[in-house]
Amino acid sequence: WVIGNIGTIFFTLANILGQSFTAALDPTVMRSFLTQVTLGQYFLFQTLISVIVVLSSKSIMRINSTIALLMLTIIGIVAPIFQSHSASSGSHSLAIGSLVVHVVGLSFWVGGIFALIFIDSEDRVIAVPRFSVLALWSAIAVVVSGSANAWARLDFKSAWQTTYALVVIAKIVLTIALLAMGYLHRKNLSKKSAINWVSLGRLIMVEAFVMVSALILGAWLSSNRAPVRNSEESFNAALTVAGIETPKPPTFSRILLSYEPDALMIGLLVVAVALYIKGVIVLTKRGDKWPVGRTISFALGISVIDFATSGGLGLYAHFAFSYHMTAHMFLGMIAPIGIVLGAPITLALRTLPQGRNSTERGVRGSLISALHSRLGRFYTNPLIALAIFDGSLFALYFTSLFGGMMQSHVGHFFMNFHFILAGTLFFYVVVGIDPNPRKIPHLVRMVILLAAMSIHAFFSVALMSSTTLIDQGYFASLKTPWLLDLLADQNKGGAIGWAMGEIPILLALVATFIQWMRDDSREANRIDKNTARMAAMGQPDELAQYNQYLTELAKKEKDVR
Repeated sequence: WVIGNIGTIFFTLANILGQSFTAALDPTVMRSFLTQVTLGQYFLFQTLISVIVVLSSKSIMRINSTIALLMLTIIGIVAPIFQSHSASSGSHSLAIGSLVVHVVGLSFWVGGIFALIFIDSEDRVIAVPRFSVLALWSAIAVVVSGSANAWARLDFKSAWQTTYALVVIAKIVLTIALLAMGYLHRKNLSKKSAINWVSLGRLIMVEAFVMVSALILGAWLSSNRAPVRNSEESFNAALTVAGIETPKPPTFSRILLSYEPDALMIGLLVVAVALYIKGVIVLTKRGDKWPVGRTISFALGISVIDFATSGGLGLYAHFAFSYHMTAHMFLGMIAPIGIVLGAPITLALRTLPQGRNSTERGVRGSLISALHSRLGRFYTNPLIALAIFDGSLFALYFTSLFGGMMQSHVGHFFMNFHFILAGTLFFYVVVGIDPNPRKIPHLVRMVILLAAMSIHAFFSVALMSSTTLIDQGYFASLKTPWLLDLLADQNKGGAIGWAMGEIPILLALVATFIQWMRDDSREANRIDKNTARMAAMGQPDELAQYNQYLTELAKKEKDVR
């Protein structure tokens, strides 16, 4: 990976300069490229991460450290994508997001194949069945995301006659060949006890060769610009800044029915839904029941996220602050309640596999360990959850951070992702039905909710009272014809945030009060049952002993008087 990154830097610079490879060897030119050009900075970042991974991989012995290194690796792999040719194409949310999914899926697929080649035969017996499942999902992700990316980048009226299209077709053929090999893998594995490991090893070697060929074609595609779609407009401000053409003036039907897919967010939602459905299926096959209401709640939460990121609301959120704030409330207030009430952690704990023996933690054990870790206890502190939930509002909207993140696809994505995570953490702490490492009294939960309501109201009033724009000129640069008064729209967004933010918190207050009453009722029933059981055994229970203590105490006070 390190060698490949270094080679990519030199060849990319030579391609940009339009000169021979030796021109890129000039230290001054190379230093300028890596420190002053955005693409070069991304390549340098990726190379540094690859070096860290190489130096750290041999010393990693714990599962949590392995997961952290995996996340770092994924970040390094996808970093240059945000400055690829997809980033400058129309429908950039679809183009960039699909390319990220494509590269990540291909990395798991390719990495798994090469790992199977280099591990010993004993580990391969364990790894191959597991990789078979991972390879299937990776193949699906690669095919779907690749098709979506081709759709976003190619002008289908003329582009299929270009060299770029021929390379796309060649890559499709290789992908189909890889899928066929994957089918042979699964067919061989289905025999289980009669697996021909020699033949399987040869097939893996051939698959690795085909994968490398596909990767070479993919590298060529990423380094060359796709055919440009024919356009009558010489310059489109919205397409240049936001990567999306300006939509028509908003109406109820357009907001409800429009769709501008954010492929990266859709990919995450598909994974979440697939895992949830898989968990429900596992419980059903086992004979256990899972409440339908929880499944519906989770589905509604996912649907709200999709509507606020890829649906009409997500589309218009790019062009007007009022719609952005509406989407923020959907992502940070409404969707998290649905997800939390869907109890995904409980479902995971009931369905995830355990370790093969007492020394192996397994996926379930890793989840339990994460929940009860110091980091887990830190983030489930209600004050910390409140600070992240409401404090981030001021950090985002009353600094230059908001304008900068709106102008970047990666910034906009992580802003939306933060809204979801912050809201989910907050409502998990105060109204969640999943296991929590902290036992938080209901009174404390209600106080936290009231504090959140007050802070949110203060933020909204401050935003409504603002006499300056907070977007650093982003919305003005779009030149949206149906949005003339940006300050009035910003004040409108503050009012929407106030109104939409109070209602979910009020509902959470009601839910917390109901949970409080139910817990008291369950505790009273437990005490009554314990009293009856102890009475049947002829022994005093805790309540009777406590009442006796109070009686004796009152008698002593009476005697003193």
